Amino acid sequence: MAETPRTLRLSLKTRFLLAAHSFGIRAASRSDHTVNRSVLNIFDPKAAASAKPINGVSSFDDTIDPTRNLWFRLYAPTSTTTTDALPVIIFFHGGGFAFMAANSKSFDVLCRRLAREINAVVISINYRLAPEYKYPCQYEDGFDALKYIDGMAFENFPAKLVLGRCFIAGDSAGGNVAHHVVLKACEHTFSNIKIKGLIAMQPFFGGEERTESEIKLVGVPLISVEGTDWMWKAFLPEGSDRNHSVVNVFGPNAVDISGVKFPATLLFVGGFDPLQDWQKRYHEGLKKSGKEVHLVEYPNAFHGFYCLPNRLNVLC
Repeated sequence: MAETPRTLRLSLKTRFLLAAHSFGIRAASRSDHTVNRSVLNIFDPKAAASAKPINGVSSFDDTIDPTRNLWFRLYAPTSTTTTDALPVIIFFHGGGFAFMAANSKSFDVLCRRLAREINAVVISINYRLAPEYKYPCQYEDGFDALKYIDGMAFENFPAKLVLGRCFIAGDSAGGNVAHHVVLKACEHTFSNIKIKGLIAMQPFFGGEERTESEIKLVGVPLISVEGTDWMWKAFLPEGSDRNHSVVNVFGPNAVDISGVKFPATLLFVGGFDPLQDWQKRYHEGLKKSGKEVHLVEYPNAFHGFYCLPNRLNVLC
């Protein structure tokens, strides 16, 4: 259960950025669970790939399937001094399955920073969005992206990388996608990719029940019960509820993964995130299934805090 949190203190600039983002999402979200993409684009600025290094990281885009708008942006650190091959992080962006993209400015900045600070090659996947493309399109796109990357030749690539040290990562809805893509990957034999771990950053899970954190944490940045209910409606097949196995992954309709060779998981949770109780149940579910999982809690963090400028300094 969630503990009663301390008061969340944010700078005026941070409050403005959060308010603008939340307003854009609300303005683009129609009552019939469709999205006004024209309105959304006003509040979702995009960043171009740059072969010229920005803050020590270069990037380029590669198309997997143009008919699905399935592509990725690859980030490679250029200031690394090591001669060793770099690990690979395959990243799925958040946005409630319905919003944002791999080239959204906030995710471009985040992935560039991950590549630089971790000293890894980051591959950010652009997948199809709900409600135009509902479940399971996002999972299918993610898994197809893994198979495409598995067959790529990186001989002339500027940075050395090794697909044998591959981590699947995602934040929010991207964390949900990452979990289910890993499940599919566990049943597949890759030629080069070896998945060493799952990095789940405040993953988006839920259920029909209202948890203590959902009830108590009202008015916090970015996440509300009304908003997450809308996202699940836009994402799930008609007639499904939030106890669907892809939402409540360890709930009444859960798929047993105890016999699956699931990789070690690093799970990040924030103390001001209404989804935290679902994330902690995910932690417990993995443990009960016999999986290795490590929980990292940030007591003063709200949902998606890492996507903001000065991400660790926004909390006063």
